[in-house]
Amino acid sequence: MGDKKEVLEKIHHKLIVSCQARKGWAMYGPEIMAAFASAAMEGGAGGIRANGVKDITAIRKKVKLPMIGIQKIWTEGCEVYITPTYESAVPILETGVEIIALDGTGRKRPNGETYDSIVYQIREHYPDVLIMGEISTLKEAEALQKSGTDIISTTLSGYTRETAGVTVFKPELVREITSATDLPVIAEGRIHTVEELTAAYAAGAHAVVVGTAITRPEIITARYVRGLETYFETANQ
Repeated sequence: MGDKKEVLEKIHHKLIVSCQARKGWAMYGPEIMAAFASAAMEGGAGGIRANGVKDITAIRKKVKLPMIGIQKIWTEGCEVYITPTYESAVPILETGVEIIALDGTGRKRPNGETYDSIVYQIREHYPDVLIMGEISTLKEAEALQKSGTDIISTTLSGYTRETAGVTVFKPELVREITSATDLPVIAEGRIHTVEELTAAYAAGAHAVVVGTAITRPEIITARYVRGLETYFETANQ
């Protein structure tokens, strides 16, 4: 784990690759995630985002890049699943990740915990880690300014009730947040092209995370297949 300022400088204007796969997906498994992360590093990535202790530990053995760590846990009755509790954060923090990401919305969490209470405990026990609050709206981002948050991420845009209609990357959200706060903003979510990547930086992003477009070969393949089907349907008319 490096100095906070040094870590922020390392990821500044860099591509961070999200290497995640759920159980049941073709690419599931720590060794596969480590291979993806290693390939991303070879391609010039400046950081890695990963979920769970097993994946993070496997990636650490092969890749020496700043790491955003999360712990996805789904709890009945709660919409928050990205590092939803302090207890879920501790194993990730113990791996030595440089950045820990938490759901930064005001939605209900397990055990009556709040975002602020989790941040407070992390600050007390792991003062050297950067804390990233993940939000979906400008209002949620503004609410994090006095919480001890180090970084704001747009990860949840399109994944909350308030933003259910968002199906494409919106650089405007990045621009609005950077205008409203001095905190560095990481753009993430639905970024599929180089043009969208550069649009995020033009909007003021500190760094950009891309996942699906790089590490979900089944979705990448399906996009090509749909394009092929459309081509032949048009050609045969």
